[in-house]
This record gives sequence, C-alpha cells and structure tokens, in this order.
Amino acid sequence: MPVSDIVLIAAVAENGVIGRGNALPWRLKSDMQRFRALTMGKPVIMGRKTYLSIGKPLSGRTTIVVSRDRAFAAPGIVVAPSLEAALAAARGDALRRNSDAIMVAGGAEIYAQAMPLATQLAITQVHKRVDGDAYFPAIDATTWHESARDERAAAAEDEAAFAWVAYQRRINDKKETSRVV
Repeated sequence: MPVSDIVLIAAVAENGVIGRGNALPWRLKSDMQRFRALTMGKPVIMGRKTYLSIGKPLSGRTTIVVSRDRAFAAPGIVVAPSLEAALAAARGDALRRNSDAIMVAGGAEIYAQAMPLATQLAITQVHKRVDGDAYFPAIDATTWHESARDERAAAAEDEAAFAWVAYQRRINDKKETSRVV
C-alpha cells in the first residue's frame, strides 16, 4: 500500500494557540489517547522543540525530528535537517510499516511548512481561549472542507470540552504536477 496521506495532527484552541512555553497549555487526557491511537504504527514528524517537550521517542511509531542543529541527536529517533528530508525518511518508513499515512505533529513552524503538502488535518478544536506563543496555521475554507466532527464533553481528566474534526483537502486545490498537453 503506497503512502497516500500527509496528516497534520494538532490540538488547537479557539484562538489558534497550540502551545505556550514549549508545552501544551491544557490537559486533555482523552485527546492524548486519541493522538496515540491515530499515530500508532505510523511515522511521526515533529520539530526539535516539540520532541524536547515530549522528552522521548514515541513507542510503536518512528519518531522523525526535524532540526537544523547538525549536532542534535537522541537515542531512538531519526533526525532530519529539513522537512523535505523528514518526509523522505517517513515515506520509506511508512512503506516498511505498510502504513498509508505520515503524521505531522508540530510545532508551529513544522505545521506551517507542511500545510501546503498535507492531504488531511486531524484537529482537536479545544473549546477554550488560552494565552500562548505558538499558533496553528489558519485553516482556509477554500482549501479544506470539514469531513467529520465529533463533539466531546470534558471527561474527568480533561480541562475543557472539545471537538475532534477531520478536514480533507479539496480536490480542486491539489497541487497540479506539470504535464504535457
């Protein structure tokens, strides 16, 4: 099965915030469990700061960390000097794992770089406005259409209600490859 999807997965506050001080600005245990389920068995690309905030490789997934710091290394991860190199490594890993998707897990700079390449967005819309210093790129309705929504009340270990929202890239927005007419 060839790799067909690049999926950006993120929890985003009502005001677009995804992080504060290199950490999540909320606790949503339900969403952490969903993140694990959606990414299990797939390559997961993230930036160095996001990786350092987690502090360890993600078990059951290949953790690919984008870092311009050539000296950066950590046990159990793959380090790539650019998003392009990370995607190349992820494609190979996805083929070996027979996975149909590459997951992109942040942070803000990586999301911004990956947004034009993504085919799907797996967004947790956190029903809360928070202060932060990292933001998810705007989701343009001319590029993306909402394909599913699951509203959730806050469970015992969740700080806020939220919705799991799936977006698909609109077909007419697919990047055209050059072709001879």
